[in-house]
Amino acid sequence: MEARGGSKVTSRVAIAGLGPIGTSVAKAIDAGIDGLVLSAVSAQSIDKHREWLGRLKAAPAALPIEQLADVADIVVECAPSRLVRSIVAPVVSRGKTAIVLSAGALLENTDLIDLARQNGGQIVVPTGALIGLDAVTAAAVGIIHSVRMSTRKPPRGLAGAPYIVEQKIELDRVTVPVKIFEGTAREAAKGFPANINVAVALSLAGIGPDRTMVEIWADPTVTRNTHRIEVDSDSARFSMMIENIPSENPKTGRITALSVIACLRKLHAPLRVGT
Repeated sequence: MEARGGSKVTSRVAIAGLGPIGTSVAKAIDAGIDGLVLSAVSAQSIDKHREWLGRLKAAPAALPIEQLADVADIVVECAPSRLVRSIVAPVVSRGKTAIVLSAGALLENTDLIDLARQNGGQIVVPTGALIGLDAVTAAAVGIIHSVRMSTRKPPRGLAGAPYIVEQKIELDRVTVPVKIFEGTAREAAKGFPANINVAVALSLAGIGPDRTMVEIWADPTVTRNTHRIEVDSDSARFSMMIENIPSENPKTGRITALSVIACLRKLHAPLRVGT
């Protein structure tokens, strides 16, 4: 943290990955989020981003992902899930904060949570494309009996997922809604690592990845990524549905970037609403 202007504290933010989400977050920070400054970015092909990065009010440093923790207090992970460990480990081992969008990767790297605990760091999983995580988190203080989630996406939004490839599902031949997967959130994360981070976030907020049940539908009748969750607990029974407009990346909804921006705004806000 850096002190500026007397008692005001400014947090340095770095972004790993400059796809639609990372780009939106970078521009939002540069436009102005109270208490934050964009210190660095990292991308696989940084050259294709230099034009718009150069138009920012304060151009950030372009660094390898392993060096982001050296120049930032908060690192936002917007990268492929296979890179989560190399991004998050240096951050939390220094007692800093990592905002992780690839929540599914945390199930394969649970020791990162221990690393954060041992060094005073923190891993934050934002709400992302899902509704109702505050309610699930509250219900989990008591007893949750069951959590179910049903996801419907246009077939092209599921293209390339390991489960689709392994099962040799021909998505271009899907002409009616088809349930292509049913299982636990942990199983869904393995089969659909770029599609189902919402299910993992839901499971982490509630009863865990092995008790949270997930259905995935390839549905050519929808144009939006749709998630419906049903929760039964000792304090409440509730169901919620959200229809997310896809971003330039059909696997990801536009609201995901807005969720990260909202999360960052809370860090120094004089009023914080939500759990």
